[in-house]
Amino acid sequence: MHATSSPLADDASREPADVVAAFFDVDNTIIRGASAYHLARELYRRDFFGLRDIAFFARHSVSYFLLGESLRRIADVRARALRIVRGRTVAEIVSIGEEVYDQVLANKIYPGARALIEEHLAAGHEVWLVTATPAEIADLLAARLGATGALGTIAESREGVYTGKLDGNMLHGEGKKANVLTLADERGIDLSRSHAYGDSVNDIPLLETVGSACAINPEPRLRLHASEVGWPVRDFRRRRRDVGRGVRTGVRSAGWAGAVWTAAAVLRSLRRRTGA
Repeated sequence: MHATSSPLADDASREPADVVAAFFDVDNTIIRGASAYHLARELYRRDFFGLRDIAFFARHSVSYFLLGESLRRIADVRARALRIVRGRTVAEIVSIGEEVYDQVLANKIYPGARALIEEHLAAGHEVWLVTATPAEIADLLAARLGATGALGTIAESREGVYTGKLDGNMLHGEGKKANVLTLADERGIDLSRSHAYGDSVNDIPLLETVGSACAINPEPRLRLHASEVGWPVRDFRRRRRDVGRGVRTGVRSAGWAGAVWTAAAVLRSLRRRTGA
């Protein structure tokens, strides 16, 4: 990225006043695909959950990509996931998360997103990840990327053990906006001079909170909205040789990969049980 074309150049030359921040969604904005999916795959490998749970998540994955998102579906998946970690220690999940980052997630970070984060940091901005991803994974990503911090969904724990309940609300849609407003008040962040990046229509409440919003690797609905309101669009994905195919597979490819993996896991388990 050339300094002469940087959208941050003006900020870097200003006298410091209130804090300027950049807020980044995580999945498909910084990381290719869903970070929680890779954590779930490792948890399954370690027998945190079984065949019925896999079938449940597979069904909901397919429903999501065929029918779209619904609050009821989100609530059902959240409740099931919380039951899976109930009784497990926070330290255990953090340790597994570190392995998942080193083995998988580190290789799925978009170079363009990493460069943008570094550019904000060089301009003296705070950088915050804002995601529905579990807080443990969000904090780990923030630390590895050199970001200021992260806002993630918090699973309640007592004496280092998960209770199976949420601490607060899931950071999704309006939840992201509410948490960013609270953070801005606590840290003296000037939202009118701040930046936000996201890939989904669910990030619109967050994007509307700041003075400079940008759609990153946007799904079609966000791309359309960005065009309507005049937000810039940046795509860090590889150039697509087949544009038609790319539109169909771009943002959803990782999700379909998750659905395929869960379906395959169900079939493997059934074969083992039947001796096929």
